[in-house]
Amino acid sequence: MRTFLILICSVALACSAGAAQNDKKSKKQAQKNRQAQSTQYARPAAAPKKAAPKRYQPTSTASSYQKPKVRQGVNNQAYQSRSNVKAAKKSSQQAAARNAQAGRYATTKKTNQARQSVNNQVYQSRTNANTAKKRQQQIAAQNVQAGRYTNSAAYSKKSKQWKGNTASAAAYQSSAKKYKAQRFNLASNARPTKFNSVTFQQNRRIRGSQYWQGKNYWAFRNYSPVWHDRSWWHNHYNRVVFVYGGWYYWNAGWWYPAWGYAPNSYYAYDGPIYAYNSLPPDQVVANVQAALQAQGYYQGEVDGLLGPLTREAIASYQRDQGLYETAAVDQPTLESLGMT
Repeated sequence: MRTFLILICSVALACSAGAAQNDKKSKKQAQKNRQAQSTQYARPAAAPKKAAPKRYQPTSTASSYQKPKVRQGVNNQAYQSRSNVKAAKKSSQQAAARNAQAGRYATTKKTNQARQSVNNQVYQSRTNANTAKKRQQQIAAQNVQAGRYTNSAAYSKKSKQWKGNTASAAAYQSSAKKYKAQRFNLASNARPTKFNSVTFQQNRRIRGSQYWQGKNYWAFRNYSPVWHDRSWWHNHYNRVVFVYGGWYYWNAGWWYPAWGYAPNSYYAYDGPIYAYNSLPPDQVVANVQAALQAQGYYQGEVDGLLGPLTREAIASYQRDQGLYETAAVDQPTLESLGMT
């Protein structure tokens, strides 16, 4: 009986232990289920706590906008700085290129100008040489035909007068020949008809005389025609001569027309005439005509009249000799002709 009871108790205890074990398993299973269920429902709530990558951070908050703005400003400043540097560098390069081009242009221009000047000088020199050669050939041919002295003169088509050659004039001077004063047989008592008489113009000044410097030209600078009667002239000047229908008075080495000395007086030229070798005005002019004729400047008649042809020949000679072109008889011209 005891054994039976013990067996029953053992079975009961075994059943009880099994039930307890099952109950424990059920509790563990329920607890696991609750934990799994709670974990399943807790994950969505815990998601915000998980740090998201920076590239996926939302941009809806104020702090998220601050950093891009600051970074963008820094980037803009850096870009602007680099742009300014590039622009300055480019501008500097362009300015340097322009300056270099301007320098080359200036150098080229100066070079071209210098080259042109040299070419002009060479051309002018060749032209002068060709002109002089051609002129000498023409003179030689004309002199052979007319029996004149070789290389003494050239003919001017414009003025229809013989012009002196500078080279021949220089040769004449270098020969140290002195022109000897002559006495010509002139018709000084007759009134000329080949040239019209000049008219009296009170207070007239010789044109261009203000530019003729030196004591040898004072007579031209100071000359102004004056009108007086015969007695006045005789009372003021002790030498008054009659030449070709007009009266001339002598004053300080010059001859001047004595306007008003006689009615209807004739003067081919109104101005001073240098009193060469104490000769009267007509003989002075005749000697100048002969001297110019010897050098080929004058081919007209030796008549002692200071008319347009003679004055043109004198002016041509003065121009070739580098003298003031007074177109009249003055001391520098006589000295150049070897007459003083």
